[in-house]
Amino acid sequence: MLRIRGGRMARIRGRVARIKGRVARIKGSRRVIIGCGAAALGVVLLAGGGLFLLQRVYDGDVRRIAGAMPTRGGRPAGGHGENWLLMGSDRRADIPSMGARADAIMLVHLSGRGDRVSVIAIPRDGWVPVPGHGTTKINAAFAHGGPPLLIRTVEQLTGVRVDHYASLDFGGFVQMTDALGGVDVTITKRTHDPKHDRTWQAGHQHLDGVEALDFVRQRWNLPDGDLDRIKRQQAFLHALADKALDTRNPIKIDRFIRAATRSVTVDDSVTSGTLRGLGHRLLRSSQVEYLTAPVAGMDARDGQSVVLLNDAGVRALFTAVRDDRVGEYVSRNGAANSVDAVR
Repeated sequence: MLRIRGGRMARIRGRVARIKGRVARIKGSRRVIIGCGAAALGVVLLAGGGLFLLQRVYDGDVRRIAGAMPTRGGRPAGGHGENWLLMGSDRRADIPSMGARADAIMLVHLSGRGDRVSVIAIPRDGWVPVPGHGTTKINAAFAHGGPPLLIRTVEQLTGVRVDHYASLDFGGFVQMTDALGGVDVTITKRTHDPKHDRTWQAGHQHLDGVEALDFVRQRWNLPDGDLDRIKRQQAFLHALADKALDTRNPIKIDRFIRAATRSVTVDDSVTSGTLRGLGHRLLRSSQVEYLTAPVAGMDARDGQSVVLLNDAGVRALFTAVRDDRVGEYVSRNGAANSVDAVR
């Protein structure tokens, strides 16, 4: 059983109270939630906030991987703000041979002004050029060359320089969700998942950890398959963030942050100071927006289902990222998507 001495408990409660005050001010600001998010953002937002709250207490739980960042030349020049490539990796206990895969890929742009966070999902089945491997699904880049090749592929696709890399093991969803006592989502229509033999009823649902993992994994019997699954991941992370920010029990907060940090891997240039700074920026941002790389449609290539990206739309979006003008892009293109209810 976790024990916290009285003095440390008092300090934690004081820090929680100060963070709650900041969160209340943030919630009072107008937030924009756009497009399709992905799994990795939630853990960086929440783990980063937790590390800012308790400073270096949890830093030892975060795994670091040497050589994650590409070392070859020809990378894009740095732009305004800061960019993280975040990946969700689903290690399936029911399919031990599968290994780690890039099941969710997203680029997170932190504006140079510090007032907004833009979360841009790239569909894992996006049909793109992968250096040294021709044109294939973007998640194959991770399978062929790990984080360095995935980063090079995303930089080539977007023209945006990646400053840091982080990945989340989906299995951490179970522990994070249970640490908070479950999360709440709303489903618009009844649907059955034959893969996990689970039927989701329309309406409000309270999910424990195992249910949450099934919820974010489902793609069968959803009209848009993986694209709908991305929306579910977005809705879950939104619910998880709300629950974490509303939790006032320091024991639950401690368990949640420990579960989050133990599920995260970052590149070895990420220090405890980097994470504290990230947490500070996220907590003071007045807008968090979710987007997805523009999609032209679905198709088949080499006997597999793929997502074709809209080249002109991709150029416009990521030009806005490089120029730190995502807000203007959002205003021109709209495409808002609610996370309050999903298929």
